[in-house]
Amino acid sequence: MTNKERMLSSKLYVANDPELRKDFKHSRILTRLFNNTTEEQMDYRKELLGKLFGSVGDHVYMEPPFHTDYGINTTIGKNFYANYDCIFIDVGRITIGDNVMFGPRVGLYTAGHPIDPTVRIEGYEYGYPITIGDNVWIGGNAVINPGVTIGNNVVIGSGSIVTHDIPDNVVAVGNPCHVLREINDDDKQKWEAQKQAYIAEMTSN
Repeated sequence: MTNKERMLSSKLYVANDPELRKDFKHSRILTRLFNNTTEEQMDYRKELLGKLFGSVGDHVYMEPPFHTDYGINTTIGKNFYANYDCIFIDVGRITIGDNVMFGPRVGLYTAGHPIDPTVRIEGYEYGYPITIGDNVWIGGNAVINPGVTIGNNVVIGSGSIVTHDIPDNVVAVGNPCHVLREINDDDKQKWEAQKQAYIAEMTSN
């Protein structure tokens, strides 16, 4: 088993490997090109993201700057938005569903290092995958740690440190991140009423 295969299988591996260095350099080139684009180069940005990630759905928008280790180990669904300074450390696979929004400086960190200092300084690493479901909003400066799965229809509060799985249909906040409450019909009624009020105001002008 190669170091790349070990890395993607959540086994201990060594990052100083020719195949991984090649993939890493490829990602660095594409992210540098992406981060240097202007607002007049939206088609070029889309092209670069298509080359960078394992797969990308329709209507994916990321604000530069953005940083990732490999890119190819990340898949993104349709209707995705990431604000400034997001970081994807994808030594483990990152899977992002449809209709997902990230605030600024959201970090997805699949990588880990041995607790034992002797093994750690010898260059051994590991990575556990991160999975994010559909219709998720993650607030600014939130950190998603290795091995975490976030369910569908979830809101993660800004500044949260997510160390454990989060179930569907909840608001979760804090360090460590915990479920604050379920999302319910009261939320739907409140925001639907505000939307209808907006529509009525705008159509009356």
